[in-house]
Amino acid sequence: MRYSLLAGGKRLRPILCLAAARAVGGKESHALPAACAVECIHTYSLIHDDLPCMDDDNFRRGRPTSHRVFGEAVAVLAGDALLTQAFASVARTPPNRRYSPADLVSELAHASGSLGLIAGQVLDLDSEKKRVPLKKLVEIHRAKTGALITTSLRLGAMSAAASARSLRHLSRFGQALGLAFQVIDDILDITSTREKLGKSIGKDRSSGKATYPRLLGLAGAQREADRLTATARAALRPLGSSAAPLLAIADTLLRRDH
Repeated sequence: MRYSLLAGGKRLRPILCLAAARAVGGKESHALPAACAVECIHTYSLIHDDLPCMDDDNFRRGRPTSHRVFGEAVAVLAGDALLTQAFASVARTPPNRRYSPADLVSELAHASGSLGLIAGQVLDLDSEKKRVPLKKLVEIHRAKTGALITTSLRLGAMSAAASARSLRHLSRFGQALGLAFQVIDDILDITSTREKLGKSIGKDRSSGKATYPRLLGLAGAQREADRLTATARAALRPLGSSAAPLLAIADTLLRRDH
């Protein structure tokens, strides 16, 4: 568990969780249990995605993948344990006038389960070596990548007793940001290096996966990332200056090289 969880990475999801709490006027300390939970979920998903039965990757976060170091059985168990730990963590969120810990547990379960992250992975595996239209690719990554990013924002806001209106704006931001993040990821799989990314490159092409550059070309994929980032920024306008840290994150992700 520690080997993969503490290996580094962008920590995007917990950062979004904490920033969302602050954007709606809450305390980051109240969002910490949820922030830890979403990073546990994300790391568990990476461990399982890297297994030979799925994406079969040997390198992640700048080091050999969990199953390469400890074997497949221990890697599966480490992922299972991180998934369980995520729910133990989010359940420790202090209750407030709008949401109980059970509400946050339900939110996380929806995003990480058969209607969210798992659904996206199933669709992704099923799309290998097939011609996939753009609409289908968006559906895959809205679930596989976007669901947990959106829920990271929602959990942070819920920990701060956010209004339904604020949750709607943050959800729209997260949905667009999640897709933009994936588009850039697909571009970097072609243009970057293993040293910069901290993971294997060229795997999407070798496994025959549908990607945005494959459908739109590199220039078209970059335009799509720009468009999605603009959509994400527009979603936060009603939150005013309190959303500035989230806007900065969106701009940083668009320009990232790893």
